Amino acid sequence: MDMQLIATQVLNGLQFGILLFLLSAGLTLVFGIMNFVNLAHGSLYMMGAYVAAAVFNIYGSFLLALLAAIPAAILIGILLDRIVLAGLYTRDHLDQVLATFGLILVFNEIVRYLWGSAPIYINAPEALRGTVSLFGLPYPSYRFFIIATGLLCGLLLYLLINKTRIGMLIRAGASDSEMVDAMGTNIKRLNTLIFGLGAGLAGLGGVMAGPILSVQPGMGEPILILTLVVIVTGGIGSIRGAFYGALIVGLVDTLGRAFLPDIFNELLEKSLAQAAGPAIASMLIYLLMAFVLAVKPHGLFPVRNG
Repeated sequence: MDMQLIATQVLNGLQFGILLFLLSAGLTLVFGIMNFVNLAHGSLYMMGAYVAAAVFNIYGSFLLALLAAIPAAILIGILLDRIVLAGLYTRDHLDQVLATFGLILVFNEIVRYLWGSAPIYINAPEALRGTVSLFGLPYPSYRFFIIATGLLCGLLLYLLINKTRIGMLIRAGASDSEMVDAMGTNIKRLNTLIFGLGAGLAGLGGVMAGPILSVQPGMGEPILILTLVVIVTGGIGSIRGAFYGALIVGLVDTLGRAFLPDIFNELLEKSLAQAAGPAIASMLIYLLMAFVLAVKPHGLFPVRNG
């Protein structure tokens, strides 16, 4: 098998994993600390992508699109938290699921009304349209930029969670939110901060995805499903779990789709291989999640170990 192809697919898996991390980091905090099931998280990713696309198509600047989309996603997230979702925190998870599923439909209709149903495209910055050499392997500059951006976000989140007072409250809230509230911390303000942080990361993910994926209604749902797989695999409430879980899921999904069909072609007769290879490749991450849950029900990196 071509080693250059393998190396390229590994890098693609890392890039996809980093993109998943941007979404899963915020969502796992919302799950772990606020005990809130937010299915509308993928819609915040979509809104970030649409705001970026709108600004880019007006001004032609990717940087301006980035600077507009992240605050917009944070603002949407905060308004969503305070106006719509705050009353659901004390309700059971079924109510939260139904309400946030309804928000998915609302956001999809909003973008259809504002931008239409046709896909919108964002061009990568001109400086990032070439390739970089990684150990002699040419790799698209923009995809490498996504990896670098995600790693920088991971470092900043690590410093925030582990080296600041706010991070101490977030970690304490992940372990026992009722005790944090009893000790005098404004839990509503902390929840809003967490929700806004998660929304900003989701919006950043949407901007990063724009130049490699089409921006279209409903783009948040497929990646939301993968994000849920990441946080269950990594460990709910754990930023470390979100990071490593995202990399594992990104690599398994990318490498499975790239190479599993060819492996089946070598082992099985052609008709069976053509049917089984792509199907099993698409199920691979869900099989991984099932295996992790069977072996470690709290995920690979649960918050109590983080």
